[in-house]
Amino acid sequence: MEDNVRAALDVGLQAIAITDHGPANLFGVGVRDLSVFRTIRDEIEVCQTRFPQIKILLGVEANIIGIDGTLDIPHDALTDFDIILAGLHPLVYPANLVSGLAIAGNLVGKHWQWLRSRLRPFNTKAVNSALTRYPINLLTHPGLHVNIDTKKVAETCARVGTYMEINTSHQHITSDYLLIAFQAGARFMIGSDAHTPLRVGEAGNGLLLAKAAGIPLSAICNASPGQETWSRIEKRYRQ
Repeated sequence: MEDNVRAALDVGLQAIAITDHGPANLFGVGVRDLSVFRTIRDEIEVCQTRFPQIKILLGVEANIIGIDGTLDIPHDALTDFDIILAGLHPLVYPANLVSGLAIAGNLVGKHWQWLRSRLRPFNTKAVNSALTRYPINLLTHPGLHVNIDTKKVAETCARVGTYMEINTSHQHITSDYLLIAFQAGARFMIGSDAHTPLRVGEAGNGLLLAKAAGIPLSAICNASPGQETWSRIEKRYRQ
């Protein structure tokens, strides 16, 4: 954790969120059980004392495991976190058989357009239901590996106050996608999705993509409009 915090300081971040996937992920991804987050919280408190110049947040990337929006983190456990992320991942233990078939079907659907189209309303319902059922701060990598109705999801995000992630790790989104979401009322958060300290704070691709879509800095909650301009950002990240 300290390596991540030091990396965040090196690139000038004012805050860093230490997050991990919820327990429903398959193949060893994420925490084994919720008690792991208590250990992470203890480590954060130690780091926060050592590095008071940066805010260190405890977060979770919860998994949407049901078409009805069920997350793999119980409602009463969500208050333990400073920031709540959630995303729809195909490789999870589902809430039930029907949800499992629909969610896992996205793995096949990416090779079969007909199935992708059939799964689109189920994916959209799952995401929108989660957004309305839980206090989610950030919807992670919308549309990655799953086909969703961007406009409908963006409208729900705008209504409930959830940010949509501009993920600079997967780089699956386009300027057209951002424009559709922005025009539907969504606001955004840049996410490096760093799995190593070397990638903490990477924002360049996301910021340049936002500019190409005509998204103002004021619509990106973790940018600093008062200190940055698009011209300065372009100069920095195109070097």
